[in-house]
Amino acid sequence: MRRGAGRTVGRSAARWTILGVTGIYLVLPLVAMVEFSTRGAGETRTLEAWRAIGTDDDLVAAILASVELALLTVVGMLVLLVPTMTWVHLRLPRVRRLVEFICLLPLTIPAIVLVVGIAPIYAWVTYFFGDSPLTLTFVYIILVLPFAYRAIDAGLGAIDIVTLAEAARSLGSSWPQVLTRVVIPNIRGAIISASVVSVALVLGEFTIASLLNFDTMQVVINLLGKRDAALAVAVSVAALLFAFVLLLVLAYVAPRRRARVVEESTVPAVSTVEG
Repeated sequence: MRRGAGRTVGRSAARWTILGVTGIYLVLPLVAMVEFSTRGAGETRTLEAWRAIGTDDDLVAAILASVELALLTVVGMLVLLVPTMTWVHLRLPRVRRLVEFICLLPLTIPAIVLVVGIAPIYAWVTYFFGDSPLTLTFVYIILVLPFAYRAIDAGLGAIDIVTLAEAARSLGSSWPQVLTRVVIPNIRGAIISASVVSVALVLGEFTIASLLNFDTMQVVINLLGKRDAALAVAVSVAALLFAFVLLLVLAYVAPRRRARVVEESTVPAVSTVEG
C-alpha cells in the first residue's frame, strides 16, 4: 500500500511539474509582451498603447475585416465540408481516401507557391467582387481544409452515421432533415473544434494577405510595428486573449448543449415508459 501510494504521489508530482513548466513556458512570453506594451518613460507604466487600439482607424478596420473573414471562412468551410463528408461516409466510402487527399493537399503547398498560382485568378475575383479583404475567404477556406477535415472526420467516425441515417430515413425524414437533425447534433463537438481551428488560422494568417496586398489584422500589425512597436505588441496580445476566451467559451458551451440534447431526448422516452 505504501509503495502504491508513493507511486501515486510521484506521478502526481511529475504531472504538476510538467504542467507548471509548460505553463511558465507559455505564459512568460505573454507577460513580457504585456510588460513591453505598458512600458512608459522613466520606468513608469502607461496604457496608451492599449487605448490606441480603438482610436487607430486603420487598425480597427483591419480587426473588423479579420473577424468578418473568420466568420465567413467558418461558414463556408462548414457548408462545404459537412454535407460532402456526410455523403461520402454514407454513399461513397470508396472515394473517402481521395477526398482526404484533396483536403490535405494544401499542407504540402507553400504559401508563396499558393499565392503565385492564385494571383492571376484573384485578378478576376477582384474584377467581379471588388478589392475588399473579404474576398480572401475563398483562399482561407482552402487553407483550413486540412485541419477542419481531420476534426469533422473524427466526429463522423465516432458515431454510427449509417445506422442513424437509415433510421431517420425509415421514419420519413428527408436528407436535409437527416443532416440538420441527426448528423450535425451528433458531431457538434467536431464542428466546434473545426471552427476554432479555422478562426485561429484566419486571425493569425499573414503571408497570403500581405502578398495579395490586403489589409488584414496581421498585415496592419506588421506595419504598426515599424512605427509603434508598443501598439503592435498590444494588439497581438489582445488577439491572443480573444482567441483564448473564444476557445474557453466554446469549450464551456459545447458540454452544456450536449447535456441539454441528451436530457431532452431522454425525457420523452421516460414518459413513454411510464405511460
